[in-house]
Amino acid sequence: MENAHWAERLAKEIIANKKPPFVIGSGITTSGPAHLGTLCEFLYPSKVRDVLTQKGYETKFYFIADILDAFDSIPAIMQQYEKQLIPYLGKPLAFVPDLTGQFKSFGDYFLEEVKEIMKKFEIACEFIRMNDFYASGKPDKYAKFFLENELQAREIIERSSWRVEKKDWSVIMPICSQCGKIATTRVLSHDSENYEYLCDKNVGYTKGCGFTGKNSIYNHRYKITWRLDWPMRQDLLGVSCEGAGIDHFIKGGSRDTLEAVFKEMFKKEPSIGYTFGFILFNGKKYSKSKGVGMNITDLIALLPTEVITFILTRPDLEENKDIRLTRENMLKLVEEYEQSQRFAEKNFEILDKAERKRALAYLLSGKRHWKVLFRDVLIYYSVYLDWEKTSNVLGDKEGIFYLKSYVEEWIKKDFIPDEFNFKYIPKKAEGIVKEFFTSLPENADALSIHNAVFSFAKEKEIAPSEFFKQIYFTLIRKENGPRLGKLIYVLGIDKIKKDIL
Repeated sequence: MENAHWAERLAKEIIANKKPPFVIGSGITTSGPAHLGTLCEFLYPSKVRDVLTQKGYETKFYFIADILDAFDSIPAIMQQYEKQLIPYLGKPLAFVPDLTGQFKSFGDYFLEEVKEIMKKFEIACEFIRMNDFYASGKPDKYAKFFLENELQAREIIERSSWRVEKKDWSVIMPICSQCGKIATTRVLSHDSENYEYLCDKNVGYTKGCGFTGKNSIYNHRYKITWRLDWPMRQDLLGVSCEGAGIDHFIKGGSRDTLEAVFKEMFKKEPSIGYTFGFILFNGKKYSKSKGVGMNITDLIALLPTEVITFILTRPDLEENKDIRLTRENMLKLVEEYEQSQRFAEKNFEILDKAERKRALAYLLSGKRHWKVLFRDVLIYYSVYLDWEKTSNVLGDKEGIFYLKSYVEEWIKKDFIPDEFNFKYIPKKAEGIVKEFFTSLPENADALSIHNAVFSFAKEKEIAPSEFFKQIYFTLIRKENGPRLGKLIYVLGIDKIKKDIL
């Protein structure tokens, strides 16, 4: 499968090495607004699932919301609640209130955003909230196993992570019964089921309350430390394949620990892993905390979800994806998606690697909701400034009104390419421009008009580029614009003649 798309290669590897029903896993910590990195966490596994499903295999997709993780910073979107939220720093996200009053917790507030985004991308999965997961008691047998084998677990983690853990390191992180924090506790002693802990750690953004307590794993006031929690949940859910960002797959990353835990402690083969590259925004690493990038909610207001999916699934997984949202590039992104339809309609056997990648990315991007070309929508709407008329002329009402909100957002955010950013402001024609339009047949189509401009320029021994500038300026008071033959055709030759001759 030398020319195969990455989703096809992963599906083939899963089929060859795992037994159905196949389980695809993924997850995030919902501690802030979703961004493109968040999108990759559910977009990529969903496409692997789609390929397996298309091949006739029963496949499940579990998406884990890790809202037992500590609340360690207040995102910018919540700064208005800073005073109320500061006392909750260090507590599990599931135990921090949603001060908007809409959802169960702070973690659920951002989880709901992810769910809504998934709906827009038409991605279905089974959500697992980690606080519910632990409350169910399912991880308890693993907590007991790790507590009984703590020395081995510690040795594996230190060896696989290339670091030495602190003396008070433990396989579990207790939740303090007095202050409710998970980030500031440490285990003092334990047997296989019970533990004594002290809440006294200073983690920078918060401090422990000093409480000493005892508890049992069966009271579910704990969380297994991340490097053991990941293999635990994969084993418990029977995960066949799960990917992650490149930071988890580097030498010493948590994937190395996962594989060692599976092979040495569980005596099993680990899941099939895959990694994906960084998301870049205008050439810089995507980082909302540093103000580099855009959240998904804003992005999907600018581009249809099928185009975003295509952009992210066409390159190889390991490639960094550079999202360049500029006037010049926005239209190119949409047009590359549109143009890939022709590859998707061909026999895949005759396609080269690049064409096949584009074809499958197009097919994996979901339904295309418009039939006409996006650039034609820009031209016709710029001329008519009326969506109803634009849809009637182009003959794709459903598609045009699907694109309406995107075009309006481009206008609002000044993303309309310069060539389409015009108004019809005709002036009286002079000289060869007047002569050209006088001779132009009123029934000419766009291509004929375009060719006629070149022929006329050649006949009059004037540089075509100069002649084009004169015509553009006569029609729209600019020296450039959309393809001239199309512009004249859309405006209407008879109308232009009445206005300028």
